[in-house]
Order: sequence, then structure tokens, then C-alpha cells
Amino acid sequence: MRCNMNGEKEKTDEISIIINGKEKLVLEKKLSFIDVVILAFGIMSTEVNTIYTMTFKRGEEKKREGSLVEGDTIRVKAGMIFNVTATDKS
Repeated sequence: MRCNMNGEKEKTDEISIIINGKEKLVLEKKLSFIDVVILAFGIMSTEVNTIYTMTFKRGEEKKREGSLVEGDTIRVKAGMIFNVTATDKS
């Protein structure tokens, strides 16, 4: 919920998810691998030596946990947890 200028609570469509231990609010119900990396780090490196690894928990019933790779998308739900790491393979 968010307060408007009059101090009244307004319902928003924001979804609260956790990425690397920090709460993030998103409006989209479907996020791409790249979207989650950018939420985690602010940018996605195009350096060929940078590899991203991503796992998630508390997903929808069909897929409660797992991993994502570049090119994947996922439907998010409130309370979903993502762990994203960046590795330099040099």
C-alpha cells in the first residue's frame, strides 16, 4: 500500500520480492533473467568474462524453486526469493 497526497492508503499492484536479501518492489508479474540481474546489481555487465547464476525459492505452485539462465522468464509472486551472483571467469 502507498499513501496518496491526502495521507489515504491506496492499493498498488506492486509485488514485493527479495533479491540477494533485499526487498524489491516490482510492477511486472513476469520478469526476465536480465530484469532480475538488473534489480540485483543495477546493471548487467556485457563483459564476456562475467557469468551470472540465479536461483529462486517460493515460486508458484508449478515451480516452487529452481534456477534461471539467460533467456528465461518467470512469473513472480509476493515473497519470492532470488539469489543472484556474478562471477568473473578470468
